[in-house]
Formats: sequence, structure tokens, C-alpha cells
Amino acid sequence: MKQITINIPDNKYSFFLELLKNLGLEKVKEKPVDARQQALEGLEQGLREVKLIEEGKMKGTPLKEFLDEL
Repeated sequence: MKQITINIPDNKYSFFLELLKNLGLEKVKEKPVDARQQALEGLEQGLREVKLIEEGKMKGTPLKEFLDEL
């Protein structure tokens, strides 16, 4: 048996669980999300994005636009 770990957005979680059940998979084990691990992953993603912006491969968001979203 193989195992896969994936991150599912909150708004798609129930749909994804239903999909897995309909596929007839034997066991679906829910693992609680560790807040510290999630924060570290978010920080790592942010640093990857900064690198892409610096390389010109991704467009950044102007500070005013970012602050307006808050």
C-alpha cells in the first residue's frame, strides 16, 4: 500500500473527502494540522515567492494594494 500526503484548501476539504469515499478507498485518515508546521510552510512559500519576484519570474503586489486588502 502506498501513502500520499497533500494539503487541501479548507473550502475544498469536504468535497475531497467525499471524492475519496466515492472512489472506494479503504481508509481515509485525517491528520490534524500542526499550526507551527503550517506557519513554517507558509513562510517557506513566501520566501520562494520573493525569490521568484527578484528573478522577474513573478509579479509582486504593490504595498498599497496589499495593505488595502487587509
